[in-house]
Amino acid sequence: MTGPLLPSAFAEFEPYAEKWCLATEPERWRTRLNTPMPEIRAFYDAFSPRFEEAIDYCDKFPLDAVPDDALHLLHLVYSMIMVSMAVEVFGTQKPADSADAEIHRVSAPAP
Repeated sequence: MTGPLLPSAFAEFEPYAEKWCLATEPERWRTRLNTPMPEIRAFYDAFSPRFEEAIDYCDKFPLDAVPDDALHLLHLVYSMIMVSMAVEVFGTQKPADSADAEIHRVSAPAP
């Protein structure tokens, strides 16, 4: 990915965009499992204060006509949801006693 991915109002999150603007849940899961907790925590701490604002921004667009920058922001929101469990509940990127936890989707919501 090159150039800004996010809407200018959320430019402060560009350092997280390339890693966390992921289109699918399995990609987000794999990234969470393979990212050290300090890095997950940094993303969580940076984005959580503006999380609801990001959702409100994305909600301005119909799902079938989301501009690319807003879609990337929506993917960042989805990643925040994925990492929030690691931070708020488990304290680690991989849940305890999860063996080789994987996500296999046969379909996914759009966008």
